[in-house]
Amino acid sequence: MSEFTPLRSVLYMPSSNERALEKAKSLPCDALILDLEDAVAPDAKPAAREAAAAAAASGAYGRRTVTIRVNGLGTQWHDDDIVAASQAGPAAIVVPKVDSADDVARLVTAMEKAGAPDHTRLWAMVETPVAVLDALAIARASERVGAFVLGTNDLVKELYAEHVPGRAPILPSLHTALLAGRAAGIAVVDGVYNDVKDTDGFLAECEQGRQMGFDGKTLIHPGQVDGANRAFAPSEQAVEDARGLIAAWEDGRGAGVVTFNGRMVENLHVESARRTLAIDEAVRALGAG
Repeated sequence: MSEFTPLRSVLYMPSSNERALEKAKSLPCDALILDLEDAVAPDAKPAAREAAAAAAASGAYGRRTVTIRVNGLGTQWHDDDIVAASQAGPAAIVVPKVDSADDVARLVTAMEKAGAPDHTRLWAMVETPVAVLDALAIARASERVGAFVLGTNDLVKELYAEHVPGRAPILPSLHTALLAGRAAGIAVVDGVYNDVKDTDGFLAECEQGRQMGFDGKTLIHPGQVDGANRAFAPSEQAVEDARGLIAAWEDGRGAGVVTFNGRMVENLHVESARRTLAIDEAVRALGAG
């Protein structure tokens, strides 16, 4: 089975909060973003930087994908953040408002100068109109780029749009980022849902994101983890159907037309089925860790 890293639930955690960093060790999320940006007050940023770097280097988070979100290019904290995050060697460094291939080049150069190991990827946040319009160039700018993270709150603000159920005002932007990410072969993670008390709205947006093709969703509260995990994981029926389809395909080789459950099977269906099984296998491995 091909390697697959689950990113169903990607939880932001404020690195200035020691209790939050400790609690994250027991949460069933697939990935963590140890945040140095929005969730951290200016006077707390140096201490948060040290805490995030120590947490990422500790190996204490099991199979979870641990990343660090630094402050953006041009801020007074960015350079020190990049150095500390690179030396800690997380799975990825998440950077806000990456707007161009030139931004990627600058970031990758800084990461490598600071000693970032080969496994540390760059996750570019897509949250401005120019980033959406240049998404393919950003995704292809370096092999270090491992994912897009949608910053939907900033995108709504930049477009002078409104937050509405169904997200009609930003659907073209979401689709464009997805197209670019898939063309470049990187992961694409959906933006946050702001109302942590609106469970039905959150689950509906998770379902929309899964249907669109996102790998998972960024989260702002631990209470959202289970819902995202369920929404972005293959159902038992989907796994059973994938196994049956692959078996029918292998049994029918050389027989001309192959069918499964009354439908004609082609290579593209087999590829989709194998991806479903890869996701299921990876999710089960994560849960066993």
